[in-house]
Amino acid sequence: MKKTMTPRMLAAAAMLLCAAGAQAQNVQIYGLIDLAVERLTDVGAAGSSVTRMPGLTGSAPSRLGFRGSEDLGGGLKALFTLEAGLGVDTGTSNQGGRFFGRQSFVGLQGPWGTVSLGRQYSMLFWSQLDADLLGPNAYGSGSMDSYLPNARVDNALAWRGTFGPLTAGATYSPGRDAVNAGPSPAGTNCAGESATDSQACRQWSALLKYDAGPWGMTAAVDQIRGGTGAFAGLTSSTLTDTRSTVTGWWRVNTDLKLGAGLISRKNEGSATTPRSDLWYLGASWKPAPLWTVDAEVFKLDVKNSPNGATLLAVRGSYALSKNTALYATVGHIGNDGASALGVSNAAAGNAPAAGRGQTGAATGVRMAF
Repeated sequence: MKKTMTPRMLAAAAMLLCAAGAQAQNVQIYGLIDLAVERLTDVGAAGSSVTRMPGLTGSAPSRLGFRGSEDLGGGLKALFTLEAGLGVDTGTSNQGGRFFGRQSFVGLQGPWGTVSLGRQYSMLFWSQLDADLLGPNAYGSGSMDSYLPNARVDNALAWRGTFGPLTAGATYSPGRDAVNAGPSPAGTNCAGESATDSQACRQWSALLKYDAGPWGMTAAVDQIRGGTGAFAGLTSSTLTDTRSTVTGWWRVNTDLKLGAGLISRKNEGSATTPRSDLWYLGASWKPAPLWTVDAEVFKLDVKNSPNGATLLAVRGSYALSKNTALYATVGHIGNDGASALGVSNAAAGNAPAAGRGQTGAATGVRMAF
């Protein structure tokens, strides 16, 4: 359930910022406000249409963040990030009602990379940034696998470093998610950190990336482990959900970029979709200085099953300034077998009936600060 940002919460955030500013050499307030009006067809068994203003994403999720750093000398730096996900449609907190649900960590940075502790992104998230060109768009990879735009982990110890063209990283958590707000990636009820079951609710991920400038590629693995009462079928610490990925991209020139990827999944918590592959191929093109057109196709193949889905999505953006843009995006999903995935991941609900297709269209405005 979403929780409203109360004046007390905002006052606490301001106090945190002031305290950080007293010590840190650099503190920044930043954010993104993105909201769209969306129209979906073929909703439910009746196949009706619905118009809504979704609060999870439009072209990108809205957020408010504070980040700071302090130079400790000798090439060492301390840093922190506190980032809240905002449901701008109703003024509430996303990520299962967490105030700083997108990121909340502190760490040290040196020539050997960055070590950080707290709620932060899995290496699966970092592996997709360059290749999945639509990213968290309302119609995109999150519609095929809702974990992808929500690949964050509570209680995480992370390391990530870049050494020339190579980047490597890893995360480990003894308790991946303490929030009961599901079953959904916003809260999966698996707190872990248990004295009676040390395996319960663990998470780990690893990343290897090569970026040669005009082209690059990544390989990554992300595994979450179940626990008593956890959602999505992972009700035992003996069960795991593992995603393995390879991606690649090519910056053809300053106006054209291509990206592709494969995410293979082995989900021991599912009796109907234990193994699946998600393929995607996309392009980002700037036909004029102020215009950007992104298009991507996704194919979900469930192994040894007639189930699956294909999604085609396109987005056009017009830059009003460096920080503000108007955009329109459309998508269509076709479901096979018993699959009933909705075209939109911009808000929960309003999926089509099993085996049916669905079309969505959204128009919105995005402003960064």
